[in-house]
Amino acid sequence: MAATNSQGGGRSGLSARILGGGTEPDPRFTLANERTFLAWIRTSLALLAGGVAVEAFMTDLFGPELRKSIAVLLLVLALVIGGGSFFRWLNVERSMRHKTPLPLPWIAPILAAGGALVAAVMVVFVLVRAA
Repeated sequence: MAATNSQGGGRSGLSARILGGGTEPDPRFTLANERTFLAWIRTSLALLAGGVAVEAFMTDLFGPELRKSIAVLLLVLALVIGGGSFFRWLNVERSMRHKTPLPLPWIAPILAAGGALVAAVMVVFVLVRAA
């Protein structure tokens, strides 16, 4: 069922070079990998929108330094998650083609740490502002 070709699993040209050979995985796994990639992209777009919204609409609530800091944190997180999602997709696709263990999702801890950092800044702001 799966095409076997050491030059890219039945693919040629740029696809074969990017995917690095191996055999075509079950299409369900490839499509699941693509859905995961798109979920990371949606997360990145949400963070991007959040960063823009903080900078544009929070002038009355936050001082300029805090507003800019939160916006930049969200925008950098969006950049890292959006860019990293392609490499995550590619590494998982290559692993499936070569039947090797899947790579660790290094963008997940980055997202968790970045989100926790933004939340911590907000908690400090709320505690200081209430005083």
